[in-house]
Amino acid sequence: MDAAMALFDEQGYPAVTAVQIADRAGVTTRTFFRYFPDKPAVLFVDADRLRAVLVSAVETDTTVESPLEVVVGALAGFDWLALGSRAVQHRRHAMIAAHQELLERELVKQYEMAAEFSAALQRRGTAAPAADLAAQIGVAVFRAAYRAWLTAANDFDVPAAVTAAMAHLVEMIPNRTEDAPVAPQS
Repeated sequence: MDAAMALFDEQGYPAVTAVQIADRAGVTTRTFFRYFPDKPAVLFVDADRLRAVLVSAVETDTTVESPLEVVVGALAGFDWLALGSRAVQHRRHAMIAAHQELLERELVKQYEMAAEFSAALQRRGTAAPAADLAAQIGVAVFRAAYRAWLTAANDFDVPAAVTAAMAHLVEMIPNRTEDAPVAPQS
């Protein structure tokens, strides 16, 4: 990944080939393709391991009842710096955001993660509609928090960013009484 990112920075993502990445990394092209099915996969190398760890955290958290808080807690509790420094993750994020092909792959990965979170919540006993909603909202809250963490100029950490994003979500939901309508009237 380091070799690929260096080449992407030097030449731009579209101009770099898998052969160039393999050469820069000091491996054969065959070895490159043993580990990665294509060039974009280099940027998503940790996705499967990450998803497995996060789904396990959702399944095993016995301290929180709220499905949304379970999902957000699993995401906030992960050691994101284990994936690389904030600067490295910021470069990766910017690379993905700048290229539609990569952004589509990133969004598919997030969708898959939300689906697995929903399944994990359902295994914990959460009804399917609530599990789906909690998983989708949890991923959206985390995406906002992650972007804030990546661009923060200070020592703002991921849990603080998630707490702030959850606070923004709560601010957007008006206080309701049981008599208040749930859906707007036409």
